[in-house]
Formats: sequence, C-alpha cells, structure tokens
Amino acid sequence: MSKIAVLDFGGQYAHLIATRLRGLGVYSEIHLPGSAPARDGRFAGVIFSGGPSSVYAEDRPDFDTAWLELDVPVLGLCYGHHLMTQSQGGTVERGKVHEFGPAELEYDKNCPLFKGIPHPSRVWMSHGDEVTNLAPGFKAVGWTKDCQYAALENAAKKFYSLQFHPEVVHSVDGEAMLSNFLDITGIARDWNMGSYAPILMETIRKTAEGRKVFLLVSGGVDSTVAFALLNKALGPDRVLGLHIDNGMMRLRESEAVMDYMAREGFDNLRVVDATADFLSALEGMTEPEKKRKCIGQVFLDVKDVETAKLGLNPDEWLLAQGTIYPDTIESGGTKNSEVIKTHHNRVDAILELIEKGLIIEPLAELYKDEVRALGEELGLPKELVWRHPFPGPGLGVRLLCQGATAPEAPTESVTKASELAGAAGYSASALPVKSVGVQGDGRTYAQPLCLDGKLDWTVLEKLAVEIPNQVRAFNRVVWRAAGVGPFVAVEGYMTRDRLDLLRSLDAAVTDWMIAENVYDKIWQMPVALLPVACGGKEVVVLRPVESREAMTATFWPADEAALGRLCTRLLELGAGSVLYDCTHKPPGTIEWE
Repeated sequence: MSKIAVLDFGGQYAHLIATRLRGLGVYSEIHLPGSAPARDGRFAGVIFSGGPSSVYAEDRPDFDTAWLELDVPVLGLCYGHHLMTQSQGGTVERGKVHEFGPAELEYDKNCPLFKGIPHPSRVWMSHGDEVTNLAPGFKAVGWTKDCQYAALENAAKKFYSLQFHPEVVHSVDGEAMLSNFLDITGIARDWNMGSYAPILMETIRKTAEGRKVFLLVSGGVDSTVAFALLNKALGPDRVLGLHIDNGMMRLRESEAVMDYMAREGFDNLRVVDATADFLSALEGMTEPEKKRKCIGQVFLDVKDVETAKLGLNPDEWLLAQGTIYPDTIESGGTKNSEVIKTHHNRVDAILELIEKGLIIEPLAELYKDEVRALGEELGLPKELVWRHPFPGPGLGVRLLCQGATAPEAPTESVTKASELAGAAGYSASALPVKSVGVQGDGRTYAQPLCLDGKLDWTVLEKLAVEIPNQVRAFNRVVWRAAGVGPFVAVEGYMTRDRLDLLRSLDAAVTDWMIAENVYDKIWQMPVALLPVACGGKEVVVLRPVESREAMTATFWPADEAALGRLCTRLLELGAGSVLYDCTHKPPGTIEWE
C-alpha cells in the first residue's frame, strides 16, 4: 500500500498531520527524521513537521537528507519550511516579528497547493524564525502582512513549504491544502477509518494477553470511552474501574460520575475519596509543573493502596489509562518535542511502567475529536461523549497558587504593551501572576496582560494576537468584564476554602451556559481563580474556547448582555473582578497551568 511519511521534528502538531491524512483517506506513518528512508517505492510523498528547534541551532534534530532524494513530492511545514529552505541553499534567521495565531494568507493562484482555496485564506502561525533568502529554484507563492515567504514552491522538484500549520483546524482551508498535496502525489485514498474500533479491540486483547485491566476513571470523555472500549474488548469480568475523588473535582462531580456510569450499566466501577491525601501532598506547593507531577503521583499512590485492599495480584493486572495524543506531545513525550506541561498520566512513575510493558493505553494515538467519534461508534450517549473536557488534575490546574513573591513585568514591556493597547482605546496592566503558554512549539511561563475598556471582541482579538507577538513578557491578554480597582498579588495555596470558592464559581458558569443555551456552542470553558485580589477578593478568569482536538483553540466571544448576567452572579459569589481570556492557542494554552 502506498503511504505518506510524516517526519516528526518534535512539533506540537506533528502527529496531527497523520491524523488529518487519515481523515482524508490516506495511510501515513510517523518517522524520525534521522532515520534512513526505505527506497522501495512505498512512499508516495513526504511531509516535514514543525518543531521547537531552530534549523541553525547546534542541537537541532538529526536529519537524513535522503528523504529529499526519493523523487516524490515533499511538503515542509513551519520548521520543515525552514529545513527545506536551508537544505536547498537558502537562509533562515531569527524573525524580527514573531507570529502566533491567525494571519491572512495572500497567495499565487497558479500554485497547485492552493487549488480551489478562497482568497485570501485565514491560516494559523506559530513561529519565531523566518526565511530571509530563497533557495535556488524556489519562488514565493504565499505571503502575509508580517511574512513575505509564507509559502514556497519548487515546481520542478515538486517541493513545497508553508510557514503556517495547515493541519490545525484553525487554518480554515488547511485540510483542503493537505488534500491538494495528496493530489499532487497521486496517492490512492483507500484508507478506511470505519473499522478502527475492531482494530483497537484486537490490539487490546493482544496486549492484555489473558491478564485483567485496572483503569482510573475520572468521568471525563477520554477515560469514559477507554472504559467502554476495554469492557467491550475484554468483558466486564476482566476490567475494574476506580474513580478517585481528589478533592479537586467540580461541584457534585463524583456523585454524577457514579450515577451516569450506573445508568449505562457499568457496575465494575468503584469510588474512593482521597481528598486528604491530595491536599496534604500539595500543601504549600505553587509551581505548575510540580503541582501536576505531584497530582499524578498521588493518583498512583492511592491506586496502589486500593488495589492492595482488594488483594489484587499485580502479576495478573495491567494498568490502563485514557491517555490521548495531546497528553503525550504536551508532556514532551516524543524524541524532539519540548515539555509544555506534564500531564498526570505522564509522570515519571507512569513512564517507568510503560517501559516495563505494564500500561495499556488504547486511545494513545487519538485526538479528542477522534475519541468522541469512537465513543459514538461504541454506542455511548451524547451527554457522555460531548461533555466539555475536564483535566485529570481537575481544579488543581485552575486554582493558581503563589507565595509571598509575585512577578513584576519589565517596565519597558509594560510601556510597549500599554502603547499598543492605548492606540486601540484600552488601558493595560500586568497581572502579578504567571501562566503557562505555548509559542513556537515551546513552553512559556509569563504574565498575562489585562485590558480595561469597552467590549469590542474584534479589537480585543486583534490585541490578543498583536501584544504577545511583539512583547515577549506577556503570553496572554485578558479583558476585565466586571470589577474595578488595581490588582494586588496575594499569597494563595491549594486549600479547601479556595477550592470551594472555585467550585461554586465553576458551577455558576456551567449553570449559565445551560441557561443561555450556549453549552453546545463552546468546546470548553475553564474557570480559573488567581492569587490576585481586587477589593480584597480574589480574581476569577473565564476561558471559553472553540476547538476540535485541543492542539489549537480560539477564544469564544460571549454575547454582552448574557456575559453581564454571568458577571453579576460571579461577583455575588465572591469574585473581586471577572476577567475574560481573549487569547488563542497559541500563544496561550487552554488551561492556565
């Protein structure tokens, strides 16, 4: 069977390329770029992924140039765009302007890569380097306001490269561009995803090899689908689920999980309240990565205690997880990728179990949209499959913590950001707290910038793109939707009182989404509580986003009147100010930690 080779340079979206090709009916394989390619005609084309490195850096990923000598069409994306240019004799340098988020692509309509594409086309950027001199035989076939070489073509060699990411859903016509590349390769579209569930179940049976499987079930989409798949593949007598209440669940979440699992006939699920264990372990902890790793380890510790109580023989059991691919890539789980944030299912103890072959992860190659499609194929009800995603660490990554020392943004950065905001009619102030972001396939940990002024989503979106692109000290832009007064940093830790406040605020947001009939219009709406006060009360952040697979996201603009009703309720519950996150991903991750 002919296939497409995707070379993984460690980019956040490398595996997503293969998923998009699957959706277009073509089989693809991920390869390390330093490996030698087979020369037996099995590859109809090659795609170079993005990556966090610079092509001129000493520690750049290994690359075997034989991949460019297969006499097949090649498409380079972001880092791959730079690599193709440099390897063919062009020049790549650090860019004067960094692009993160949406951009308008103008292009040469004669280039076959853009056949049938509307002009201009909105594309998704995430880069700090840029092509400054073209390689011989190449010409520019696409450009944006800040990037003169956004798309390149060498028609004689059928080499193409794009500075942006067509594989992400927020490149509006990106899938059509990938489809056009497949047409250029001439590959047959004979890969059928309809039989994927039986393939997964057969893999589960082979991996389990007669053993039983123990799964931690959070009640979220991923673990629920994994639990259903395991039950169907192995039978409920070989599967045991454990739901651990870590004290960081939503209001009455654990009770709801058990209720709907029982309604769906899953009677092989147990529940344990381990709130005290988690809060004790997290006491005084503030750094996001340490918090995430601690939560992941305590999950395992509680699991060990419970399996010991049940008298389970470890030689007869495998641990299963509902890990999906974004968990792996954001945790730095591929050869050339960077750690953005360590997911609870990718802590060191889990990695050791994986090395020993003691973990089974049936969804590990899938993205959220594919997991949902699989859930529907398994017959799970809509309310389970289409629940808003909720992180495994729960509110633990939405309750930001901070000690006595708060960050202070450089004066020149605040001045520059204030100038950009002021030109659009807004005042700006740096929030005295840090949040996690992702820029150029790498992790950032920087301060958010808060804007005060009238509600104009178009202008706010523009500033949320422009400011992080030009001022590296800020990786998010938020707008103050309610509340007044200066922001004051306060000490804040993982405590029952703060969690209870966040729980009540989060529940009010969920009630609002349902009452306003917008729950199904928003992909996810995290609510974060900051160790920052206004008028002596802590500040809450609303983070509604639209996404498909969580690798990219756009903020969701709420109706002004409906938002006003929500803000009134949140202030009544004890919020000092209500902030609205207007940042796309990139440069901001969906969660603040």
